Amino acid sequence: MRKPLPAWVDISIMPLINIAAAFVVAGIIIALIGENPFTALAVMIKGAFVYKGALGYTLYYTTNFIFTGLAVAVAFHAMLFNIGGEGQAMIGGLGIGFIVLSLDPILPPLLVILLAIPVAAIFGAIWGVIPGWLQARRGSHIVITTIMFNFIASSIMVWLLAGMLMAPGQMSPETRHFADGVSLMQIHHIGNALGWPMARSPLNLSFVIALIAAVAVWVLIWRTRLGYIIRATGHSEKAVIYAGHDPARIIMIVMAISGGLAGLMALNEILGVQERVIL
Repeated sequence: MRKPLPAWVDISIMPLINIAAAFVVAGIIIALIGENPFTALAVMIKGAFVYKGALGYTLYYTTNFIFTGLAVAVAFHAMLFNIGGEGQAMIGGLGIGFIVLSLDPILPPLLVILLAIPVAAIFGAIWGVIPGWLQARRGSHIVITTIMFNFIASSIMVWLLAGMLMAPGQMSPETRHFADGVSLMQIHHIGNALGWPMARSPLNLSFVIALIAAVAVWVLIWRTRLGYIIRATGHSEKAVIYAGHDPARIIMIVMAISGGLAGLMALNEILGVQERVIL
């Protein structure tokens, strides 16, 4: 059996090799279509990091990938392919809309935000656990059902935003704006308040939540009993049964966690930027 790589290699060297390989493959493709790959690389680096506000926009978009990447990673440890992050994020966004629109007239903004964060995760978890149940109890393949649920979530969102949730007196499918103060603070506002001048960008506190979620997922998968069972389920369901656990139950738990992480992605756009639910 091949020996596992040292932890420091797996953490530091392998990601760098993967990035370098991606640049090489992308460069070859760019060269094949007749463009200069080095010019393309310079444009990409400038667009992502150099110009005013570039880093903020890069990290803003990165936030979405962190949440969806964590959602996919948790499921993958149990050998489940959750392709439904898009739909779970939509349903998480609807959960944010329901709780905020119901409570922002009567509760302080901070309390509404603190309630909206777990609600986004709960709604996403519910949308994730249904395909998990279908696979665990009915044998429906998780890839097929999660893709189907993306379209179902999209249809539900359109139906609600074009109907009962649409703000009165307007034609665009979106809710009213949330009450003043019901939003995640943007990072450039925090930096400027602390005396660190920062260019305006949509980067907001959901990025911090995403980093916390990343640490929490690492702890869950590698430092908890549940994480061990999740990984064992991915390697051998028979071994999990022999150890006294129900693989079907573990599958549903994993998909709930995965869906909850995807649901949190809605925080970035809805509470961090738009301050309303919008298509």
